[in-house]
Amino acid sequence: MTAQATAPALPTERFARGAALLRARELGIAIAVLLVFAATTISNHAFANAHSIQQLLTGASLIALLGVGETMVVVTRNVDLSVGSVVGLSAYVVGDVFKHHSGFPVLLGYVLGIAIGAAVGAVNGAITTVTRVPSLVVTLAMLYVVRGVDGVVVDGRTIDPGAIPKSYTEVGYRTFLGVPWLALIVAVVVAAAGYAMRSFRASRDLYAIGSNPEAAALAGIPAGRRVFSAFVISGALAGLAGSLFLALHAQVDVTGGNGYELTVVSAVVVGGVAIFGGSGTVLGAALGALLLNTINQALVAAKISSFWNEAVAGGLLLAAIAFDRWLGLRVARSLQSVQGAHRDA
Repeated sequence: MTAQATAPALPTERFARGAALLRARELGIAIAVLLVFAATTISNHAFANAHSIQQLLTGASLIALLGVGETMVVVTRNVDLSVGSVVGLSAYVVGDVFKHHSGFPVLLGYVLGIAIGAAVGAVNGAITTVTRVPSLVVTLAMLYVVRGVDGVVVDGRTIDPGAIPKSYTEVGYRTFLGVPWLALIVAVVVAAAGYAMRSFRASRDLYAIGSNPEAAALAGIPAGRRVFSAFVISGALAGLAGSLFLALHAQVDVTGGNGYELTVVSAVVVGGVAIFGGSGTVLGAALGALLLNTINQALVAAKISSFWNEAVAGGLLLAAIAFDRWLGLRVARSLQSVQGAHRDA
């Protein structure tokens, strides 16, 4: 009797350890950021000055903002590869409006960027959910479509700093108590999205869809609507990132946002969002963005070729995917052991 009562303990402990690893992922990333920062500061003391820290936060902010929307998509077992092209298109369109309409309200510039991104996200979501075409294919195609539209709209022109209102570009360089406005805006978005993902049923449905689509359907979760909403939010945040990109750089051309999509996916996965869906947080994605940018700046401070930044990001991405796969298999085996022990009992 005693042996039967204690038999399930070992598998349960394994499952608990797997859950603990998931919870510790964000702490591990934060520690990694501090270690990279400390190691670089030891070799180059200027790396720890206020200006350098502000650059770290500013450089990670746009990727972290894009990572919020990407997280909502990835936890449903989808991916949005169009975010970089949306950043470029929205940044140029907003800048062009300011250039030709000098009295255009600054706040509406951000609203316009969000609207452009949401429209692209709605197209991505509609095609993915209605036609059942894999999101990887849909958003990759949309990346090229939007980039082509951007090329036609830009037509070789550049939006210069003189065309952008000073009150608009202030967001890109002003600070509050030494913290960049841009970082504060993104922190508010991350905090709000993190609260929503934990507290609202619609957000928790995203995790259910990613964990087990069949079970979610049997539970009556409107998977199509939820996935569509995730794509719209991802697109809207990409549009906002484009508006902030313009505020930060005060100029934009056809290359705006190039390559952001792969950096964002890397930050999200490195930040603990399972590429196979069902787990992860927006805070982890933001920390992943900060880690990648810290490594990038550390390589610059150490006078190491910037090409290594892509190699390091790729290596971290592969390691994160391998870790998620190993952890998923371990938790699945633990669950099977628990179920088998209960049947034997």
